[in-house]
Amino acid sequence: MASQLSSLCLPNSPSLPFNFSLCRTRPSLAPHAALPSLSSSSPSPSFQIVGGRDSGWHGTGVAQFGGGEEADWWDVDADLYHWTKGLRTVQWYPGHIAKTEKELKEQLKLMDVVIEVRDARIPLSTSHPQMDSWLGTRKRILVLNREDMISKADRNAWATYFSKQGIKVVFSNGQHGMGTMKLGRLAKTLAADVNVKRRAKGLLPRAVRAGIVGYPNVGKSSLINRLLKRRMCPAAPRPGVTIELKWVRFGKDLELLDSPGIIPMRISDQVAAIKLAICDDIGERSYNVADVAAILVQMLTRLPAVGAGVLQNRYKIDVDGHCGDIFVQKLALHLFNGDIHQAAFRILSDFRKGKFGWIALERPPR
Repeated sequence: MASQLSSLCLPNSPSLPFNFSLCRTRPSLAPHAALPSLSSSSPSPSFQIVGGRDSGWHGTGVAQFGGGEEADWWDVDADLYHWTKGLRTVQWYPGHIAKTEKELKEQLKLMDVVIEVRDARIPLSTSHPQMDSWLGTRKRILVLNREDMISKADRNAWATYFSKQGIKVVFSNGQHGMGTMKLGRLAKTLAADVNVKRRAKGLLPRAVRAGIVGYPNVGKSSLINRLLKRRMCPAAPRPGVTIELKWVRFGKDLELLDSPGIIPMRISDQVAAIKLAICDDIGERSYNVADVAAILVQMLTRLPAVGAGVLQNRYKIDVDGHCGDIFVQKLALHLFNGDIHQAAFRILSDFRKGKFGWIALERPPR
């Protein structure tokens, strides 16, 4: 075993594949000068913060960010841009999404309010670049789902950010129902003027129509099922389960449209694509699991809320600097008889289950 592991530190070792680019730090350019914007769409400036948890989070007790440590997030994103440059481009666009996008644009004409769901761990990376142009001036609620998977510090940072943007946000947990009732009441409140106008025209009132949209696997169907208190829409912890639009009734006053996840035909921001892969918000066939796991390791070792110690304690393996590729290969030898795919999948699965603590992978841009 010792002789096998020693060879992992050599980039030309023939025993296992090695992506040496993942172990280099970014070039010494002007700080962050070449880092592109993390979001290609700007938020719609029309709303305010509501909902979310009031008490502390129930994580694993890891340290929280604060003060000057926010700079670490910017450094990690700058390194991410460098780490992804040499990797295979991540692209995923199943055939049903093109059909869904066309149908969704037609259904938008019928909606009184749109509920856009994003992953609370990566709110910018799960923002569709064309969403603002599709919705125009239509009333919108932004839902940051999986709030139970981020720390209180993460939540407060995003709450402050969106509040300053004037965006109405509901923090939710679609699995356990947190925030769902607030969401239903808010949707009805925002669209109350629909029936005021109908009565003025001598028409009978009708149910408010709310469309739920967002990236794959961000929890849209789970939110609807929680609102309805029964399983009306197929839901599973993987992208691509919902493949057609479906209207469902919520009492007498609200109709909800469940839609398949929509994603750009081409993802130009590969930093965002890697985050989508880490959070399981994009199809697994679109990326190399070992590369994504290696980048996740490098991110976690750089973030003070996790650090190398958490990885070492969980897997009983030393972390060599910030080289995620070496760590994945060592774990493969240690637990999986050299199977790098299984080792990489274990790391990603452990992150998704909160084994390293509940943390976001994004903080608001400064």
